[in-house]
Amino acid sequence: MNPLYRLFKSRAALMGALGAALLATTLTGCGGGGLDPILGTPSFGAAPTVTATTPVASTPVVTGVTAGSTVTATFSKPMTASTLTATSFSLACPAGTPTAASVSYNATTQVATLTPSVPLPPSTLCTATISTAVQDSTNIALVSSKVWSFLTAPLADTTRPTVTLVVPALGAVGVATNSQVTATFSEAMTAATLTGTSFTLTNTTLGTAVAGSVSYSATARTVTFTPTAATLPTGNLYRATVTSAATDSAGNALAGNTAVSPAGGNHVWTFSTGASADAVPPTITAISPADGSTAICLTRPVNATFSEAMDASTISATNFSVTDGGVAVPGSVSYDAASRVASFVPTAAAGFAPSRLHVATVKSGATGVKDLAGNALAADRIWSFTTGAQACQTGINLRTIASFGAFGGGAGVTNQGINTTVAGNLGTTAACTLVTGFHDAANVYTQTPLNIGAVNGSINCGPPAPGTTTTLAIATQARNDAQTAYNELAALPPGSDPGAGQLGGLVLTAGTYTAAGGSFAVTSGDLTLDAQGDSNAQFVFQSASALTVGLPATPRRVLLINGAQARNVFWQVGSAARVEDGSTMVGTIIAPAGVTISTAGQTIQTTLVGRAIGLTASVTLVNTTVTAP
Repeated sequence: MNPLYRLFKSRAALMGALGAALLATTLTGCGGGGLDPILGTPSFGAAPTVTATTPVASTPVVTGVTAGSTVTATFSKPMTASTLTATSFSLACPAGTPTAASVSYNATTQVATLTPSVPLPPSTLCTATISTAVQDSTNIALVSSKVWSFLTAPLADTTRPTVTLVVPALGAVGVATNSQVTATFSEAMTAATLTGTSFTLTNTTLGTAVAGSVSYSATARTVTFTPTAATLPTGNLYRATVTSAATDSAGNALAGNTAVSPAGGNHVWTFSTGASADAVPPTITAISPADGSTAICLTRPVNATFSEAMDASTISATNFSVTDGGVAVPGSVSYDAASRVASFVPTAAAGFAPSRLHVATVKSGATGVKDLAGNALAADRIWSFTTGAQACQTGINLRTIASFGAFGGGAGVTNQGINTTVAGNLGTTAACTLVTGFHDAANVYTQTPLNIGAVNGSINCGPPAPGTTTTLAIATQARNDAQTAYNELAALPPGSDPGAGQLGGLVLTAGTYTAAGGSFAVTSGDLTLDAQGDSNAQFVFQSASALTVGLPATPRRVLLINGAQARNVFWQVGSAARVEDGSTMVGTIIAPAGVTISTAGQTIQTTLVGRAIGLTASVTLVNTTVTAP
């Protein structure tokens, strides 16, 4: 072969190899993971991405995010700071409601930070969005928007617990000499604070302390004092005391009922014994679901209502059970002392198995349920029901407004008299100067010697001090949640009007009732709400205009029987609501034009176990006891 030809062929092969190597290097660089053959920088020409966020973007969403949190995003490459604005990087709390905020960018860390102008609202699902308007330093934009959500922490619990029920009752006479003494609280308590020191019984006739033991049932929120002696002396006067050393699970001290310190003192009551012990066994007066009932929704609780107050410690999954084909259904059992209802709730989130026959049993005898005198149920109570395939309807979600006993829209809350107590928070989106005649644990709001109202929770209102941007944000969120609840109540399919607007004297079962003439009144007699043994039974009253309970000098009551719960009663009022002095009202009242309870100058106590919520106008209380259920 010609030497020149061999040299040419060798050089051609060498050039081909070099070309292939160069092509491979170029392709590697264009892939985004290697070095660009010319510029030598990674990912040249690739779109930026968000590599990390706080709160973390995850499924399920992160919960418990604090009110003062910022939101951040870390990018994969240097960004153009001017493209990161409050428009391109935004936050909505809740979704659909933009949150005012500022945005900054740190070029060194490649982190953008969104700082809300106000504290984030509690218990709210927030959504952060970074749009495609954001660009890197070479003007390449995000390929798609980055969207993630998180849930803020609930409102801090500052509400002091109260005693809502005592057995024996205040002033009771002829009490059985073998009875235990109990106090039921408005919320969960710290068991370690309920001891023989914080719950005492004194024989005031003899001037001696009664020896005994103290126990606490978490499911019933009830503390029990059991005298050491089998029976107490007959015909003696006794004083029971639960002190402020008792605290709830958040560490808030008990709000007492003593004149010295109603907002944070002792709860004291008296009773006297009779001449004999109680030997009568309790009975079950109502059951739910009814025996032999069918098509029961899957998460409905199974309830038994007792004829008298029961010993909560004897009511458990051991002696109140439900079986499916002879096999025990896993579940939890609780006891509500106020309604005397025991409830079995299946553990499974989906509830009971569909289309199955279930048998419920409440046991008697030595290991069965017992009353406060130690008497057991005389015989086992057994009944059955068949489930359907449908889930149960959910109740009205009050969200953050649930913690408020009184809320005065944007117009404030006013108290007149010295015997007003609000067990729960109190609020308005107005300035704190429009809250008058109240105090909470931290501040006093325009009280006078004749106008003193104790708030066992916190007062939330707008500046000036003691209002802050934080308290205003809390109030604003509560007002928004109240509006949402009002809209949901108003949107429910209308129901009947059995009394043509007059509810006095009626006994109503669960359901929705709509005032045909636009207003409801409970003035001709008392209204009784019968849950028929279903502690989840819901009562909704829709009135396009007004609600009136009682008449001047003629108080009326709304009564709950057979397991009905104040937390499940709702009054959606189109304009204003009024509860006259001395009346006893239950349920959550939401009225745009405000709520007025009692009349100035009245000293008789008026009671609301529920909430008085004005969406726009004020709430006025006169010697009123409000307990948010």
